[in-house]
Amino acid sequence: MEIKITKTTTPAAKPADESKLGFGKCFTDHMFIYDWNDKDGWHDARIVPFGNISLHPASTVFHYALEVFEGLKAYRTADGSVQLFRPIENAKRMADSAERIGLPVVPVDDFVEAVKTLISVDKDWCPYSDGCSLYIRPFLFGTDASVGLHTLHSAQFIIIVAPSGAYYANGINPVDIMIETHDVRAVRGGTGYTKCGGNYAAAQRATVEAEKKGFSQVLWLDGVEQKYIEEVGAMNIMFKIDGTVVTPSIAEKTVLPGITRKSMLEVLRDKGFKVEERKISVQELTEAVKAGKVEEAWGTGTAAVVSPVGKLQIEGVDYIINGGKIGETTQMLYDTLTGIQWGKIEDKYGWIVPVD
Repeated sequence: MEIKITKTTTPAAKPADESKLGFGKCFTDHMFIYDWNDKDGWHDARIVPFGNISLHPASTVFHYALEVFEGLKAYRTADGSVQLFRPIENAKRMADSAERIGLPVVPVDDFVEAVKTLISVDKDWCPYSDGCSLYIRPFLFGTDASVGLHTLHSAQFIIIVAPSGAYYANGINPVDIMIETHDVRAVRGGTGYTKCGGNYAAAQRATVEAEKKGFSQVLWLDGVEQKYIEEVGAMNIMFKIDGTVVTPSIAEKTVLPGITRKSMLEVLRDKGFKVEERKISVQELTEAVKAGKVEEAWGTGTAAVVSPVGKLQIEGVDYIINGGKIGETTQMLYDTLTGIQWGKIEDKYGWIVPVD
């Protein structure tokens, strides 16, 4: 893939106070664009000044939600260099998402090269402060100018980048979550394993209602029997039950195959923890909590790495996990992954990809 680079002539002022970056509030000077149609395939790869895009009002993305996206980060190390964490895994997951939605697949090598090249162009935007990073948002969508639903003829792949502040600027604070028993976010044969906007739209109503009740997110159940734990809002979920780390299986493709999840499981097994990927029923979880066997619970995802669960509500009853504090295993996983991501500890797993 040949990438044409057109640099901005009016660079934006970089944030002066990295402690106030927040998340997704400002963007770098450039973005990557890649076009596709059923005649020419992928073509015209380019990096251009960041700005608005123009789409026909009838574009397929608006009417039939033909879109998928990814999320990953670039990190600045102590020596000033910039590196990525497992971008190949993001590329593979986007390919799986695209195939399920009916979008053209961006080749894995093209995805990684595009990310590396864009970050190289805008690497001066990568924050220097501890815990800060460059959040990278690749997204792929249908652009057919027709309200008729048919095989896709044109699409576009874009990458934008946002310097982001430390997720836990004031320490890791456990979250309160509640089990959702009415709405469901995924069903067998559906799109639960993809990273598509429709999944998040389906989750929005329950999330809003949970927030009104004082909870950060909901814990989703399966869409068939509504008795098995699946995932938490925008994160995967793990429990340490009587010394064993248990997490819902992704085999039935109703749960997002999180890259942070995958990395944690590899670290846990490497360190000798007993790990089980399987179905976990609400009944089993409730009995374990009542018996005091749930030692820790945490969500996993790119943004936070870990989100310890301090309180879990099941059928209207609140249960406090680990005294409402982060557990030793959760802390170890956070320290290990962030240590590798920011180059503070050795990457013995081969996960880091340097940016030239």
